[in-house]
Amino acid sequence: MLPSLRSDRATRKESKIATGDNAGGSIFLARSICHTISMKTHAIVSGIRATGRLHIGNYLGALKQFVDLQNQGDNHCYFFIADLHALTTPFEPKELSQNTLEVVAEYLAAGIDPKKSTFFLQNQILEHAELAWIFNSITPLGELERMTQYKDKSEQHRTNINAGLLTYPTLMAADILIYKPIFVPVGDDQMQHLELTRVIARKFNNRFGKTFPEPKNITIKPLRIMSLTDPTRKMSKSEPNGCLFLDDSPDDINKKIKKAVTATDSKNGSAGVDNLLSMLAHFGNEDQAESFRKAAKDGNIKYSELKTVLADVVSEHFGAFRDRKKELLADKNHLAQILADGAKRAKTVASETLIEVKQKIGLI
Repeated sequence: MLPSLRSDRATRKESKIATGDNAGGSIFLARSICHTISMKTHAIVSGIRATGRLHIGNYLGALKQFVDLQNQGDNHCYFFIADLHALTTPFEPKELSQNTLEVVAEYLAAGIDPKKSTFFLQNQILEHAELAWIFNSITPLGELERMTQYKDKSEQHRTNINAGLLTYPTLMAADILIYKPIFVPVGDDQMQHLELTRVIARKFNNRFGKTFPEPKNITIKPLRIMSLTDPTRKMSKSEPNGCLFLDDSPDDINKKIKKAVTATDSKNGSAGVDNLLSMLAHFGNEDQAESFRKAAKDGNIKYSELKTVLADVVSEHFGAFRDRKKELLADKNHLAQILADGAKRAKTVASETLIEVKQKIGLI
């Protein structure tokens, strides 16, 4: 369990404008929101749900890009664990705590640097939830009830159709608008929520005066890594046998890849082989992938050789990651301090926006 984290209210004023990039699509969900705040530097903000271990699809689709953006000279990044969103679907307290620690350690082990980026837990920035409540008060019930994700989640969790599922989009709107972005890259599955965010911003501005920009989407084609056992579907942690987790041991990686589907459709090629070659290009090098790609085209590819090479390069790529994650999880006080420091810095931006909002709506 993480030690209690606290951060003081700050009221530093900043001007904010946004641009952004998220090659992995949305992860607020898979599940993230990215946008940019700027004075002299660009700030990218992203949230990911605390759902435990990440897999290589999460890594290539988002986390790797976050590290790259962090390391670009003009960027300052705000990364948060969307633990409040995780409460909307069934959970156990101990499991939620462990999942949160897993994601925190994996972000850091993958290269998120708390000296370069601001890294924190969503629930520690109380302004997110407070602004969400204000947005609840101006958002028509019908707007929330028509959300496709609400309908899908209600069908999926029939015994747990809670108010949080319904008001999830207003919290997401607060997560975005509290930093006043102009552009927000999200995936197709979150476009409806982003449109509602624009509606909420417009309603607030019309009633209380210009406060929030209406953020626009930057559409970026998501990178899809497919399941090892069913290459017609995206890799998912719900199917662990078809999923390569970032902290899988070399032995586990080897076993899973050896069992990967490679059956060839003579007319349409092999989705399984294409998936393996795509991973090889990312974690090995394009020359290796091209060599196997040519062999597949000529009909003389050796699947066992391809799988051995891929298992070796994936194991090697994440070797340092595995060691670093283990080291981080062994010192929870250090993790708590990193998160507390990050929350204190993030709060300076969020608190300024909330102060402005409260003044405009008449709260004393």
